[in-house]
Amino acid sequence: MTKNDTSPTPADRTFQVDLRGLVDLLSHHLYSSPRVYLRELLQNAVDALTARHTLEPGAPAGDFGIRLYADGSAVRVEDDGVGLTEADVHTFLATIGRSSKRAEKIAEQRADFIGQFGIGLLSCFLVADEIHVLSRSARTPDAPAVEWRGRGDGSYTVRALPASARPRPGTTVTLTPRADAREWTAPDQVRALARHFGSLLRHPVTFDDGRSGPEPVNPEPAPWDRTHPTPGARSRALAAYGEEVFGFTPLDTIELDLPAVGLKGIACVLPETVPAGRRHGHRVHVKGMLLSEQAEEILPEWAFFVRCVVDAESLRPTASREALYEDDTLAAVRDALAERLRAWLARTAASAPELLGRFLQVHHLAVKSLAVHDDEILRMLLPWLPFETTDGHATLDEFARTHRTVLVTSSVEEFRQVAAIASAAGLGVVNGGYTYDRELVHRLPEIRSEVTVADLDPATLTAHLDPVDRETELAAAAYLARARDALAVFDCDVALRTFQPASAPALLIDSREARHERTRSRLAREQEGGVWGDILGHLRQEAPRAHLILNQLNPLVRTAVTIDEPELARTSAEALYGQAAMLSRRPLRPAESSLINRSFLDLLAHALRKDR
Repeated sequence: MTKNDTSPTPADRTFQVDLRGLVDLLSHHLYSSPRVYLRELLQNAVDALTARHTLEPGAPAGDFGIRLYADGSAVRVEDDGVGLTEADVHTFLATIGRSSKRAEKIAEQRADFIGQFGIGLLSCFLVADEIHVLSRSARTPDAPAVEWRGRGDGSYTVRALPASARPRPGTTVTLTPRADAREWTAPDQVRALARHFGSLLRHPVTFDDGRSGPEPVNPEPAPWDRTHPTPGARSRALAAYGEEVFGFTPLDTIELDLPAVGLKGIACVLPETVPAGRRHGHRVHVKGMLLSEQAEEILPEWAFFVRCVVDAESLRPTASREALYEDDTLAAVRDALAERLRAWLARTAASAPELLGRFLQVHHLAVKSLAVHDDEILRMLLPWLPFETTDGHATLDEFARTHRTVLVTSSVEEFRQVAAIASAAGLGVVNGGYTYDRELVHRLPEIRSEVTVADLDPATLTAHLDPVDRETELAAAAYLARARDALAVFDCDVALRTFQPASAPALLIDSREARHERTRSRLAREQEGGVWGDILGHLRQEAPRAHLILNQLNPLVRTAVTIDEPELARTSAEALYGQAAMLSRRPLRPAESSLINRSFLDLLAHALRKDR
């Protein structure tokens, strides 16, 4: 402050929190549903029990537990945890964002607790206007019990009570539900939510609706922690649990165990094909508490053929505790679980060929996506993977025994154009148009060094088509010239060859790349002189032409090439082109569809005139 500056020093002020606005923010942007209130209550109870066991490590595990009550008029959660003193209540329940786990060096043991953010109790305002907490501290046994009442308008009261109000250490939280929240606080719903979130909790949890007495929420330990008489019985039990959780019978179950992060669980192999790129969510528990049913991030993208249910000690939840925080630990867990899946594939390939065959029949695309980037999986499973070939659907191992030179197309339509002709010519062609297939086929020599792989191009195929004799070609020269003129609009050349099968009158050889190049050249010509034309002109190269190969062995072609009438010759060439284009099963361009219709009608008109 300068000597002449007489302005007063500004006073420090504190933020004013609108609790109703904060609760609205939580309900619409942090939590996915009001149902999380029960998870937060269970979580706070579990953390309190964890602290109690730290305080009294010699106490038997069954001495402390959690009891839930719901009769339609109230929801109550009791725990035998560490409890709170009046000072704790003022410090932690009345200060938004501060967690009791930071008290008395407990922050040094955060890994022992589920909660990390200290805002969980606010979620109860999603279903209730008032929260009543009655607690007694185990750390200070002679301290009185303390009562805290928090209201949705942001006000609260605290008072000390006689020890008789809470004879044993621990905490009781009672909610009086709002009328619009009855669906989340009805006894059957509370029971279902308790089982949903707490079925794998390590502390005993019971539920009581006031009618039938207490019933266990988590009567058994996690399925992977149970003992079984034989490995087969264990495998069946884990598969049954996977079916119960996910609703399908697994093709197989893969047991997951990562001691370094305290992770256990199972991966269930899906019995049905999964669309490429679709990722299933996985069921993740943290220290027994269900965190998320849609945790995609626990496995790499290529592992979409399994769904997992795991329980982990060291994974870190996000603020909403409905997803996993992306950190180095999660990345390491993801890599380790991926390695477990690879190990399962290796064991299955080595010792269970029947299971491997069923797995690949369903999930070959997933394995192909893995093999592209994983050399170990490539060497192990590439010979087993099915591909579409000119010998039908076959594994590359089977195909390579027959064809030492393997040709691969770059698209599905190219394969369909040439499959029948190539098969008759004895060529071994693989359809490389599906995702990953072309790249994988080119890696076959890494596994089978005696095999050569090459891309199939029109020159390779036409080289295997036999030329006609000189006299036949001269006799057909006039027809071929008219055919080339008729098909010039499609940048298509016409040639006469002999090939099998004789039932095929014509073969259209054309690639997607060639069509794109011709389109670009045409645009350059149309735009010549402009800026766009200059750009395309620099890209212009000699545009590859399509090839219509007429089959001299076919009776229809032998008749067509003798036609003298120019218009009829032209129409027949257009009809042969249209038929070959349709047989290629690629999408027809509008001009080609128009040509097919026109040539059919012209031939029909010619036939009718001839009959008259």
